[in-house]
Amino acid sequence: MGIRDDIQTDIAEAFDDDLADAVRSFTGSRETAGSYDPITGTTSTTVTNYAGRGVFGGYSVQEVDGQHILATDTRLTCLQSELTDTPQEGDTIDGMEVVRIQQDPATATWKLTLRKT
Repeated sequence: MGIRDDIQTDIAEAFDDDLADAVRSFTGSRETAGSYDPITGTTSTTVTNYAGRGVFGGYSVQEVDGQHILATDTRLTCLQSELTDTPQEGDTIDGMEVVRIQQDPATATWKLTLRKT
């Protein structure tokens, strides 16, 4: 077992026990353009759905810069091993758009910045 596995196991245990009241399940989705139909003149779309759980929170005054992070943005910290797909900028999670994605150095968690649309 490597350090990444140890970290993910420890955080998952914390999600189950110590942080259980703060952890929330969420669903995400991504729309991607499919093929173009020249007969109808339309392009099909494919929707990819995924799920996970994490801790939703805000940003401190020191982190808000008014450009990349707004005072109304939400931070989501979630385990990579518990997500059924990798989040991408532009995805929608619980009605908010993913505008920034960060990964910790051990590649165990995602820190996502979500913005109300």
